[in-house]
Amino acid sequence: MGVRYVYRVLGTTQVFREDGTAVPVGGARLRALLTALALAGGRPVRTGELVAAVWSEDDGGGPPADEPAALQALVGRLRRSLGRQAVASVTGGYKLVVERDDIDLFRFERLATEGGAALAAGDAVKAAGLLDDALALWRGPALADLPDGGGAAGVRAEERLLAVRRDRAGAALALGRAEEVLPAVRQLAAEHPLDEPLQALLLRALRDSGRGAEALESYEAVRRRLADRLGVDPGAELRALHTELLTGGAPAPDGAGGPGARHPAAPAPAPA
Repeated sequence: MGVRYVYRVLGTTQVFREDGTAVPVGGARLRALLTALALAGGRPVRTGELVAAVWSEDDGGGPPADEPAALQALVGRLRRSLGRQAVASVTGGYKLVVERDDIDLFRFERLATEGGAALAAGDAVKAAGLLDDALALWRGPALADLPDGGGAAGVRAEERLLAVRRDRAGAALALGRAEEVLPAVRQLAAEHPLDEPLQALLLRALRDSGRGAEALESYEAVRRRLADRLGVDPGAELRALHTELLTGGAPAPDGAGGPGARHPAAPAPAPA
């Protein structure tokens, strides 16, 4: 039975044994190789893809003359760090021998999915715990050791991170913690001024913390931004919130985990 490793790619690439001790992975190219293999989640990666990840044109050198031999040598170095059984040779490439949940990116995605499902099902307490665990996995930009941060894969990871932060704030509101979560929601809304779900979350946080007038001002500000930058009107969610704020109506019942719910007894710290 080989040694089990935990791979971290949500930040600079790191490897840890089961007992928590770190495995040194020195050198930018070695980390890039490991990141590219980890990103595949145990699936084979073709030689050409690995070469492109390891020898970027931006590093001043570009691919080596004998790409397969150079990659084989680098794989040999990685095997000396992790053990030969950790990286398997397959037809046309290599693969990391690993369970997906031992790679923080895939563990994050699982926790994010489960947390979002719990929130939608009305279990804000469970959602908060799962989403906190997901957020705790992030140490910096995703896939930081790949060229351009992993390109589309890095962008998708960052977009998922934003969605988790939104869901975590939504769980806090459902738990009656509007005052605590409001500063974090303000910051997120400022960073993403055209994100309508996030702007709706800000309106809810303002409303639930007793700042109805400020919520109306925020609605007007986002309405103008959407018109000026995108040429569109606010969507149905924002319009419904606006009507509610104008009429002073209470939010419609939406289950224990919905934005109008209250669970004062459960802890819900602000999202990261």
